[in-house]
Amino acid sequence: MFPSLLPAQDREVMSINSGWQFVKGGSELPAPSAAWQPVSLPHSWNTADVMDDEPGYYRGVGWYRRLLPAEATIPGRQLYLRLEGANQLCSVYVNGQLAATHTGGYTAFQAYLSPYLLTDTSRRWNELLIRVDNSHNLQVPPLTADFTFFGGLYRDAWLISLPAVHFNMAPTGNDAVYVYTPQVNTQQAQVQVKGQVINKENTAQRFELRAVVADSAGRIIVQSSKKITVKAGQLLDFSQDLPAVKQPVLWNPDRPYLYSITTQLTDITTGRLIDQVVNPLGFRWYRFDADSGFYLNGQPLKLIGASRHQDRPGVGNAVSNAQAWQDIEWLKNTGANFLRVAHYPQDPAILEACDRLGILTSVEIPVVNEITESDSFYNNCLSMQREMIHQNFNHPSVIMWCYMNEILLRPHFNGDKERQQEYFKNIARLAGRLDSLTRAEDKERYTFMACHGAFDRYNQAGLTRIPMVLGWNLYSGWYGGVLADFPSFLEKHHKELPQTPLVVSEYGADADPRIRSIEPVRFDKSVEYATRFHQYYWAEMKKRPWVAAAMVWNLADFNSETREETMPHINNKGLLTWHRKPKDTYYLYQAAWRKDPVLKITSSAWQNRAAYADSGNVNVTTQLLQAATNADSAELIVNGRSLGWHKPVEYIAGWNVPFVQGSNVVEVRAQQNGQWYRDACVINYDILSTGPGFVLPSSGINVLLGANRYFIDEESQLTWVPGRPYVQGGWGAIGGTAFKMAGSSRQSYGNDKAISGTDKDPVYQTQLVDIQGYRLDVPAGGYELTLHFAELQGAAAAPLAYNLSSGNTSGESAQRVFNVTVNGQPLLQQFDIAAEYGVAAAASVSTIVYVKEGQGITVQFTPVKGTPVLNALQLRKKN
Repeated sequence: MFPSLLPAQDREVMSINSGWQFVKGGSELPAPSAAWQPVSLPHSWNTADVMDDEPGYYRGVGWYRRLLPAEATIPGRQLYLRLEGANQLCSVYVNGQLAATHTGGYTAFQAYLSPYLLTDTSRRWNELLIRVDNSHNLQVPPLTADFTFFGGLYRDAWLISLPAVHFNMAPTGNDAVYVYTPQVNTQQAQVQVKGQVINKENTAQRFELRAVVADSAGRIIVQSSKKITVKAGQLLDFSQDLPAVKQPVLWNPDRPYLYSITTQLTDITTGRLIDQVVNPLGFRWYRFDADSGFYLNGQPLKLIGASRHQDRPGVGNAVSNAQAWQDIEWLKNTGANFLRVAHYPQDPAILEACDRLGILTSVEIPVVNEITESDSFYNNCLSMQREMIHQNFNHPSVIMWCYMNEILLRPHFNGDKERQQEYFKNIARLAGRLDSLTRAEDKERYTFMACHGAFDRYNQAGLTRIPMVLGWNLYSGWYGGVLADFPSFLEKHHKELPQTPLVVSEYGADADPRIRSIEPVRFDKSVEYATRFHQYYWAEMKKRPWVAAAMVWNLADFNSETREETMPHINNKGLLTWHRKPKDTYYLYQAAWRKDPVLKITSSAWQNRAAYADSGNVNVTTQLLQAATNADSAELIVNGRSLGWHKPVEYIAGWNVPFVQGSNVVEVRAQQNGQWYRDACVINYDILSTGPGFVLPSSGINVLLGANRYFIDEESQLTWVPGRPYVQGGWGAIGGTAFKMAGSSRQSYGNDKAISGTDKDPVYQTQLVDIQGYRLDVPAGGYELTLHFAELQGAAAAPLAYNLSSGNTSGESAQRVFNVTVNGQPLLQQFDIAAEYGVAAAASVSTIVYVKEGQGITVQFTPVKGTPVLNALQLRKKN
């Protein structure tokens, strides 16, 4: 069963991801008779409850159980368990005895199992029990954040069998072998290896310590060896210099050339290999300059890329190594050269992929939003930082270590300014300790802190003077302010902190892939607004060489259980959807960042559309169509007719297209370096006329009231259109004004509350208030009419960690009762939405209406108390 644990000469590493049992709850050791469920690792217990309508998700204890065969105990061998990720408190028991504990959910740790294993050959199994707890804990960061704290053993688990003398399994959760490149240039590269060897024998041992550098083909380039003696029970520190590598092939994003370095222990007497560790080796040098940006291998290089969260649908944070690699491939395919590994250390596969694919990185610990003023909290932060550095030290892709993110976003003691200043001082003291620790542990890489856009607050707290590189998470024109505030902020930093290198560590706008708009506005969640936002931000950073890095927030949409808005529990700022489908913004950055030709119709995935007919032509709807390109110009051809060559503006070319009813064949083409490039799609339109003689399409009409955006129902492929006022002979609303949240400066219409009872939240998040009626001048026949309601006033949402400006405001609870009739017949009497369904809950009422010639359909709303509302309406012809 465990073939790799047979007697061996050097270390043996085996995955134990299969064969586990899991039970949720219980603080004491569970019995074998507990309600165990079979699971495989990676595993999280929060894959479903983070997406339901019930606020909150399980944060508590879970137990994992696995049996290890008795043959795992081999005389003279040392057995360790390595867990790559257990969120966030973990205890390991072997045969009922506590073997190890670990605090922190995002770094690996190792448990020494050998002292607790049964040696009685009559016993076939050793029991491994692991207790994991993701409860909120004031002593363990993160305390709050705009992401979900999934619980579980959510990364790989390994058994490591070692000889009695071996490279130390460090208390920081890694093999104690560290690779240094103290000097690198185009002529030569120096290599140094430092580490620890431990002897668990009762006698001293002599070995040859050997380090070998090989090229990517496995050919030995340089090597070095020396004799060492390790006393009984000794933990021996060693340092070994290798001959210089001449004319090294340099590592860079365009050619991420990797050497390897193997460190070996060999028995001097027998020549037997005792232990070995292999690490990647990339030769590069770099620096930040406050006036001119970032330099790699002596050449200027603007760092461009994104951040990443690690979760996916259906598995939470328990993603596979292949899925982790795929994310880095998605990033690389934009033309990016940088990944901010945020807001916590991630799976080892991520940095392995970055090393191989040529993505520079920063890595950080999850000290987010706020701190607890206690020695326990401080020590946990320091331990996490130390573990992060040691575990990821040998990756050539890493150039910065980060230790805080938006730490003043949720300041404590707002009612006591004197006490608040002491709180800020404690944050600065902690930042100073983390920064000093980082510089001591790694003298090559830069320290880094990411701050939200409250410049004066961070500056006055002294935080801007601590890290070597300062990052700003900036959202002007999204959470608050206007787009033009963004370049003003950049200039302020450059003027007031002229010696501090600047990176834009976050920027972005939500893009719900189901939301489109012809007239996009801030916080409408439309793809179009997000595209405009990114065009503007990238243009401003591109023109300033001293902005060393542009880090999009985020590579992909991710789970944030407390979020509401159009897609509850999901932060939609990704260039990819949660399911890893590209959005328009992904194609924008391909055009902006890739060096090869890019030409892509940005909205090609929106194949089935509905839109209002042009005035005076019921068979045509003129809509903007855009393509992302880095060509000088592109031509659009629709249904065989050229609409001309247009030059892109900030990598987006646009045409006003007269689409016709039914299928429209769309092709865009461009020429670069004598070659033609094309992209094509078919767009199907239902054209809606609101004037006399309109024809109801086969899909009916699906109307959002009080909205100025379109909603795409991905399940039915129906497009909901923004409503219009009634025109005689057509259809539309009579009276009413668009609902707007009281006290909200960021959202011009609608509400950002999650709507329970539906996954089509945008249908219910807008409404007409004080509506008098809705008229549809349809011909004679039978129709299915559906009215959609939701009470949007009252029931304030809980404070949100990411709320950077006013929003999610409830207003006063509504006192709303009204009657609804259809063609004079009562449909709803004394209708009180909140009383019958609750606040922010979906309500739908359908009825069959038979219409005589010339009668049409009239829906009338009569107030009893307060004002009537209507959120959405659907009408379909009955067969």
